[in-house]
Amino acid sequence: MNRPLIIAALYGVVTAAAVLALIWTMQRRFIYFPASGVPAPGDIGLAGVEPVTFETSDGLRLSGWFFGASGPPPRVTVLVFNGNAGNRAHRGPLAAALRRHGFQVLLVDYRGYGGNPGAPSESGLAADARAACAYLASRPDVDRSRLVYFGESLGTAVAVALAVEHPPAALVLRSPFTSMADLGRHHYPFLPVGLLLRDRFAAIDRIQQVRAPLLVIAGGHDRIVPFDDSRRLYDAAVAPKTLLVLPGADHNDQELLAGDEMIGAIVRLLQPLT
Repeated sequence: MNRPLIIAALYGVVTAAAVLALIWTMQRRFIYFPASGVPAPGDIGLAGVEPVTFETSDGLRLSGWFFGASGPPPRVTVLVFNGNAGNRAHRGPLAAALRRHGFQVLLVDYRGYGGNPGAPSESGLAADARAACAYLASRPDVDRSRLVYFGESLGTAVAVALAVEHPPAALVLRSPFTSMADLGRHHYPFLPVGLLLRDRFAAIDRIQQVRAPLLVIAGGHDRIVPFDDSRRLYDAAVAPKTLLVLPGADHNDQELLAGDEMIGAIVRLLQPLT
């Protein structure tokens, strides 16, 4: 090989290494898209919402909204784990719809979201989930035996991980995925995603340890989490399970945010707990 070809090859290797190093250091900006501005509940049409705060094991104070139910006990409480974008205000319609059916709901923001301190990471979100669960367990109006986890998109991996550590009464996964590596390979097939990822969110490795009744909700036209990925996670689960497919729904369509069919399926799943 002559000298110019050697120089060109070295230049290519150095350039590729620099690009991969940049992706390694910047990758969390491609995973987490927090929104900091949280409106007052009343400004978005939500009434009877209790602002709450609680502390994580590493000393961060996180904020959330608690939607209490007015019906007689026993009450089911739903702990919502958000996706990777926005903040708790974007899940207000979901909480309001669930409360109309008599369920209590806690909407929380992860670290770095909704004005909370810190920066998101897989281990950080796991700590946030544990803290939210512990906070609910400390409330006298929450029955720990009727605590349900609802995970949305990225939050499905957070919910699955917590369900293994602290089993819920039921688990709802909306637009779940097998792992961040699988999702990354789908969207970035030209990158060695499996080698580069720091936050893996490998729900597929944990789902078989979940024993709580499971509802998986997926959009047939989801362009962010492919339906086949959600189906693979559902197939791997061994708990009593139900799959709801909304054939025409994309990832952020109203049907998957607080649609009647989705809410109805959740109500049916939780009916034995009421």
